[in-house]
Amino acid sequence: MFRTLCACALLAGALAQAARGDGEDSSNPVAVTPAGTIRGSWMSTRRGRRFQAYRGVRYAHPPTGELRFQPPKPILQYDGAVDASEEGPACPQPVYRAGFVVDEDCLRLNVYTPSNNGSLPVVVFLHPGGFYSGSGRSDVVGPHYLLERDLVLVTVEYRLGTLGFLATGDELSPGNNGFKDQVAALRWVRRNIAALGGDPGRVTLAGYSAGSRSVALMLLSPMARGLFHRAISMSASPISQVVVVGSGQRHLAERQARLLGCPTNTTRDIVSCLKTKPWKEFGDSLNSMYEFGYDPVLLWNVVVEPDYGQERFLTEPPLAALRAGRLQAVPYLVGRNTGEFFWKAFNVLNNQTLYSAMSTEWERVAPVSFMLPEGGQEEHGAGGPVSAAVAARRLRDAYFSAPFTNDSSTADALGKLYADSIIGFAVHRMANLMCRHSPQSVFYYQFSYMGNHSFYKDPATGNPVGVAHHDELIYLFTLPSRFPRIELGSPDDAIIQRMTAFWYNFAIHGDPAAGPSGSTPDGACAVWPAMTPRRPRYLRVARDCSLHQHMFRERYQVWDDLYPIQYD
Repeated sequence: MFRTLCACALLAGALAQAARGDGEDSSNPVAVTPAGTIRGSWMSTRRGRRFQAYRGVRYAHPPTGELRFQPPKPILQYDGAVDASEEGPACPQPVYRAGFVVDEDCLRLNVYTPSNNGSLPVVVFLHPGGFYSGSGRSDVVGPHYLLERDLVLVTVEYRLGTLGFLATGDELSPGNNGFKDQVAALRWVRRNIAALGGDPGRVTLAGYSAGSRSVALMLLSPMARGLFHRAISMSASPISQVVVVGSGQRHLAERQARLLGCPTNTTRDIVSCLKTKPWKEFGDSLNSMYEFGYDPVLLWNVVVEPDYGQERFLTEPPLAALRAGRLQAVPYLVGRNTGEFFWKAFNVLNNQTLYSAMSTEWERVAPVSFMLPEGGQEEHGAGGPVSAAVAARRLRDAYFSAPFTNDSSTADALGKLYADSIIGFAVHRMANLMCRHSPQSVFYYQFSYMGNHSFYKDPATGNPVGVAHHDELIYLFTLPSRFPRIELGSPDDAIIQRMTAFWYNFAIHGDPAAGPSGSTPDGACAVWPAMTPRRPRYLRVARDCSLHQHMFRERYQVWDDLYPIQYD
């Protein structure tokens, strides 16, 4: 059983850690943390640097049985030594490859450190996956590039899909448990990371896609105050055309209940029945949750929680909190890549059923695919909120210069519309709001490097055809489930050096281009001024770097006209 943390455990852990150095033999490393002893394993970077890996470490009790659909219950003290020498499971989701283990007992994290003796900057990474897939396991986001820098890396598993984000709008399931898992992991880091060589006063919270949206929400959540000191949001934001609601997501709860054979008469019926279902059924039912092909990309979202006496992750809409200055002001690195979800256009155009529906029923399909709300945003201009159908027509006119047909012109326009609706407009909003309402520096970027690998390759040639969603991660993490390691000295390796330097410098100084000797990027990549309202500059990261202003200005203006807000 787990015991409550006590002062004697803290003292014993500190003394044991101070007395022990890193062993030079092949025996597994050991860390004595305030929560207890953790036994890990050794890994090596491409250059042969050994580092310690502590994988599958529980930060909260298994969210099973009566703890399903409940906030995470933190673990403060382990009973006996923890074996953290192998990967833990990912949270329930569809499984598409052998060896990828999922389980409901998934509230775990991985820690990678060059040494237990030190006070290095810490990067906590929240994985992508739309809040219904993905993992922080080392076979998905491996540490071997970043650990060539002097930092500690933490990757986190958090509950996904209905198991993580069920929100019925009442006290039975107020919602946001997946975000509360992330907070629980950050609290574990604050208590324990010093014993693993990290500085709890220099924590950078980073995330991609769903993880990026999470990072931005952490800036606005009262639960996350003081848990991190820098923030990196890559390719997503919670402030866009999508409305964040305070009444739960009852429609998703009902859809999940029907798929699993549960009644939907009352929220109590839904929750009681879903508690009895095997966890595997939740992951296996994901594909039936979509409405059009694999759209919308965003299903589960954050909600503004009603107050039932619980600790609330979000107490007001993100836009209202940010504009009122109710945020954790830290240096902020935010951006998108050039193509993002451009490849979803090929999914539509190459599927006759989807193509026919989108081309002939645009006003029905477009609001689903491009996440257009019925009735507008939290704030709107004097002209009033537009309907989803009106927004769909205006977007079609703005993006398509020719009729919707199966040709390269339509593919290009549809790809840009997918990219902007799912990612770009939200990132544009977040960057422009943050540089106005945060007293800390905001660094804006566009990632445009197309290397040898990509998360989307042309099926005929096997070559990348654009900079797709997730492609930045190829140069920050080893991704053995998808790609081979990048060779030293190759052109792609130069981008690894650049991207890891940006993160390392930012983790130390809050400035991606200003770092210790040997880590500052060369040439134009060493010049990255902060964004301001008067000079909305961004760094375009390609084979070389270049400074620009007003990213995709004309395209974003269409969205700002449809869903106007006051930025200042």
